[in-house]
Amino acid sequence: MAREFSSLKQLDIPVKVLFTGYLTTVAVGYLVALIQILFTHGMADGKFGLSIDDIVYSYYGNRSGTVLETKLNGSMKENASEQERFLIMQWVRDGADEDDYEESGVAKIIQDRCVMCHNKESSLPDFTDFKVLKELTKEDEGATFGSLTRVSHIHLFGISFIFMFVGLIFSFAETSTVKYKSIAIGMPYVFLLVDILSWWLTKLHPIFAWLVVLAGGGMAVSFAFMWTVSVAEMWLFDKVFLDGQGQPRPQWSTIVETKFEELGGIDAYRKIAAWAKRTGLSACGVCQSKLAPYLQNLCAKIFKKDK
Repeated sequence: MAREFSSLKQLDIPVKVLFTGYLTTVAVGYLVALIQILFTHGMADGKFGLSIDDIVYSYYGNRSGTVLETKLNGSMKENASEQERFLIMQWVRDGADEDDYEESGVAKIIQDRCVMCHNKESSLPDFTDFKVLKELTKEDEGATFGSLTRVSHIHLFGISFIFMFVGLIFSFAETSTVKYKSIAIGMPYVFLLVDILSWWLTKLHPIFAWLVVLAGGGMAVSFAFMWTVSVAEMWLFDKVFLDGQGQPRPQWSTIVETKFEELGGIDAYRKIAAWAKRTGLSACGVCQSKLAPYLQNLCAKIFKKDK
């Protein structure tokens, strides 16, 4: 028994407004999130714009320096003069001794430049407490496993809901075949899982930083595709999907498949699949060699019996 199907162009105007309002709001939110990434992770190496070094410093850390030095040369670079940053870093490299904290002038710089944000009332590390500041003078090991756990579960729940509703709206599209609609709806979830996994893998080894870029880009492309098709079908169907005689244009999937074969896409797909397999095996090796010992030590601490 065939089921009734309402395409996006056939929806009532109030429903179109509802869907468009949601898609527009989510798109703006996505754009703001990208801007936020540029001003946080994108400044990890001290240069504006997201790079592989930014990702490595954010998750794996800059093992050649301390957390405080990395921040002063990165996202916090504009908040203090070069001389002030030099004094702080010199104090750190001299051992970050509490006795020299006042004498070196670092305390005054911290008070004038940092405490306005880094205080007890904020969610940032409290620099009015010397012990907290002292912790940041240790080797920069990037994101902690605790912070990765917290951010991972927030992203998994939050972004899944976003793509559920975007995918639901896109499922009413009629200009894509069932095959490609299914792929487009499912891919964001695959990329989301890969993205989260890549954070943990990069924490263990910087080579996986490229995976963060690929997964994030894949999510963005999936979102942009579903968003564009959905909005175009609701409001611009005749102009976009019909020719001058009012006849349907060839489906984009047919055009893409033809071009894909002409450009040797099948061979490229096989090479990518082989690379993904090798990367997966490498990831398993890294997890086994680095993550397993960490988990064993963690469990030992948790279940350690008092003697």
